[in-house]
Amino acid sequence: MKIICVGRNYAAHAKELNNPVNESPVIFMKPETAIPIKGMPFFYPDFSKDLHHEVELVIKISKNGKCIEERFAKNYYEEVGVGIDFTARDLQAELKSKGLPWELAKAFDGSAPVSKKFLSKDEIPDLNNMHFSLHKNDVRVQEGNSALMIFKVDYLIHYVSQFISLKKGDLIFTGTPAGVGPVQVGDVLHAFIENEMMLEIKVK
Repeated sequence: MKIICVGRNYAAHAKELNNPVNESPVIFMKPETAIPIKGMPFFYPDFSKDLHHEVELVIKISKNGKCIEERFAKNYYEEVGVGIDFTARDLQAELKSKGLPWELAKAFDGSAPVSKKFLSKDEIPDLNNMHFSLHKNDVRVQEGNSALMIFKVDYLIHYVSQFISLKKGDLIFTGTPAGVGPVQVGDVLHAFIENEMMLEIKVK
């Protein structure tokens, strides 16, 4: 199982971090160990003092595919969930300043909690108009809508599959909206799709 992540897929988020809006998707990956062990809390890593939350819609791939045409991409997923792309922002800035890859700031153990429940496409009136949000300690800190994605889900599946074969069970984190910010030990995060709470994370 692979975790494929999309960066800078919301213009407002790119702007808040002073990043350019790219002409093609920014892709990076996380290992399977980025998903926390079932039942375990999220542990704040000791190598960072500036850990940020990034809530994202997550697509679960339902069958194997390679070089998928965009018009057929809808046949390769049946479910949508939500996840958090935890980012060690201080480590990322240090690596970027040296021109180095920044996977260490993104791909560390436990950095990609994802909802246990996924919603069937049949339950979603419009995949390109899905509202999602993140609350920290009962205060809404991020909200987004798939309508604001620069690159829509079907295009992302098409694009990624030109380079990386997709397999059943792979997850695609589709990018985060504006509002990313720090978390601290003791924080409790709740992620929603529409008004349904999908994921709870306790930071230890």
